[in-house]
Amino acid sequence: MAEQREKVVLAYSGGLDTSCCIKWLQDKKNLDVIAVVGDVGQEHDGLEKIKQKALRVGALDCLVVDMRQMFAQEYLTKALAANAMYENKYPLVSALSRPLISKHLVDAAHKFGAKYVAHGCTGKGNDQVRFESSITMLDPSLEILAPVREWDLLTRPDEIEWAEKHGVEVGATKDSPYSIDDNLWGRAIECGVLEDPWAEPPTDIYTMTTDPTKAPDEPEYVELTFARGVPYAINGNQKSYLGIIYELNAIAGKHGYGRIDMVENRLVGVKSRECYEAPAAMALILAHKALEDLVLEREVLHNKLDLEQTWARCVYNGQWFSPLKEAIDAFMASTQRCLYGSVRLKFYKGSCTVVGRKSAYSLYDQSLATYDKGDTFNRSAAEGFIQIQTLSTRTWAVNRRKEGAPAELFDAQNQQGPLKRGRYEDVTPLWRQAEKPAANKETE
Repeated sequence: MAEQREKVVLAYSGGLDTSCCIKWLQDKKNLDVIAVVGDVGQEHDGLEKIKQKALRVGALDCLVVDMRQMFAQEYLTKALAANAMYENKYPLVSALSRPLISKHLVDAAHKFGAKYVAHGCTGKGNDQVRFESSITMLDPSLEILAPVREWDLLTRPDEIEWAEKHGVEVGATKDSPYSIDDNLWGRAIECGVLEDPWAEPPTDIYTMTTDPTKAPDEPEYVELTFARGVPYAINGNQKSYLGIIYELNAIAGKHGYGRIDMVENRLVGVKSRECYEAPAAMALILAHKALEDLVLEREVLHNKLDLEQTWARCVYNGQWFSPLKEAIDAFMASTQRCLYGSVRLKFYKGSCTVVGRKSAYSLYDQSLATYDKGDTFNRSAAEGFIQIQTLSTRTWAVNRRKEGAPAELFDAQNQQGPLKRGRYEDVTPLWRQAEKPAANKETE
């Protein structure tokens, strides 16, 4: 009777790395592999083909899971509520899918009684942290394996040679110069010529968005209707959030909107040049923020801005299941309770502009805002408001002037103010002293 081996659940994409991982885990770790293929909206030639490849390579089983609906409803709704933009630029494409895939890996480990979970991430990127942090928070008893960090296959040719020796299907050996990851929310592109931050991105890296110079010559208007912060209709046609994301990706992409070229600060400490396409994500966040501007009370909106950045940083750093992110989610959910209304967007030649917004819960009061007839703003209240508003700084200013403090504000009005009174030896900033020409000393 054959010896029963321990099991490992592997996040499988069908590419060279994870195909080698199946064989490596069998040969080097003596483990039976259960592959998990997740559909999060990425481009693919057919998930059944990927499953069959995993089985041919030697996987004990391969689960193909359509995660798109859950991704939209449980993950992208939260991202939209938080207007999630890492470093205020990037709408967290890969970072949002990793915790969902991790959840299914843990579920599969429980189902098959696996002791291990594995991924195909390198030791240099952010995804290794996201997978391992998520898995650990969901089930700390599972052991995590990262073959690509362990093996000595340092280059693509090394992997291809190893794969051929061990009977792993290689497929086309012509490798793309780019590393690409994509899902419903967008597409991330790096490596190749993009590693030079001075080089303009080649046009062939983009697949979701038209070159803005070749986009339609006429603008297109889109109206999004929201309930509790989530869009449920586009141009009056009700659709699921998933359906709206797909349609908006097509519309915004057609007009060349949604491209991002940035230098990003990775969690592992490396600055990396990254390019993204996120047409629907960028348009939805823009529309969502416009509706919040209309509906949310000022102090809620101002404090939400800070928490949005904290939320994005949490998720980028692999803390989706952390208590901090969970607590911020509760705040975000509270802000969305009355976020009903419509926003009109205008797409044209690579741009997206908010050109209209309305809501029954709008706090915009035209009688207070107008400078025309019907103005109800109480101007007489302004004087007392300003006196109270400036009381603290007024008290500060009176004191500092009286004492001749070396504040540049006062020095600008009276260059010899504090020196004249003899209270300070020299209050000239060091950088000003350093820039004095030597000839000045002779004239002094």
